[in-house]
Amino acid sequence: MMNRRDLLNLAVAAGTASAVLPTIARAADESSTATRQIIDTNVNLFQWPFRRLPLDDIDALVNKLRSLGVTSAWAGSFEGLLQRDVAAVNARLANACRNRTELTPIGSVNPTLPGWENDLQQCSTMHNMPGMRLHPNYHGYTLNDPRFPRLLELAVKAGLFVQIAVSMEDTRTQNSIMQVADVDLSPLPAVLENVPEAKIQLLNHKLRSPLLQQPGKCAGVFFDTARVDGTDGIPQLIARLPTGRVLFGSHAPFLIPEAALIRVHESDILDEAGLRSVLSENAKQAFRKASA
Repeated sequence: MMNRRDLLNLAVAAGTASAVLPTIARAADESSTATRQIIDTNVNLFQWPFRRLPLDDIDALVNKLRSLGVTSAWAGSFEGLLQRDVAAVNARLANACRNRTELTPIGSVNPTLPGWENDLQQCSTMHNMPGMRLHPNYHGYTLNDPRFPRLLELAVKAGLFVQIAVSMEDTRTQNSIMQVADVDLSPLPAVLENVPEAKIQLLNHKLRSPLLQQPGKCAGVFFDTARVDGTDGIPQLIARLPTGRVLFGSHAPFLIPEAALIRVHESDILDEAGLRSVLSENAKQAFRKASA
């Protein structure tokens, strides 16, 4: 019988990953994967501002994630990147997630806009969101901005975690009139010294040593898998960080969700316990409210 890696390589070579992936785990080890859950901590709803994506229809995205075994997806909104009426963006997101049980809405907050504190509070009190997603590079501020630690303080008081999208798109493929650099994370450790209770997940990062080491030492900082490259990239990331810091994230629909799952499964380094940790257990332990 072919093992998990053989099946994945065959699927990729044949160009049939979408059809094969839902049955890969069962074929590899029925008994150990029967109850495995997948929590995708990094998806977005609605339309990417610069081109149409194959899965930007919400029901199509949900059906795809469901077919791949995703039981919970933490959903931000592409609308939060450029639109100024953030309250309306979050209301539409909450409404879209309301009757789709797999989706957990993660609101947008832009601290450069008037009334951003109200937007943050509404995420918690009006929409019952467990967290918020920040896009400092698209919203025109850095982590040195004094509004950022203030935002973290309010998030802690409201019981919200914070996701920082380090990037949304490779800088090499961006529109020539909309060049957006990755978020500079170097100020983050110093900020967290004054807000140690904050819980932050970094999305779409491509951090390597030594850039990985400083945020990795902060107790409340977690990472996703969306842009981790290579067959051994995720095990290496896990090895360089304290236990429990790596959470599965696909960056769907901007990236193909099958690709993210392939990268998690294709390394023979992770045993069953390691797979469960990345795919769901770390998210459950670190962000209980979002995983409930």
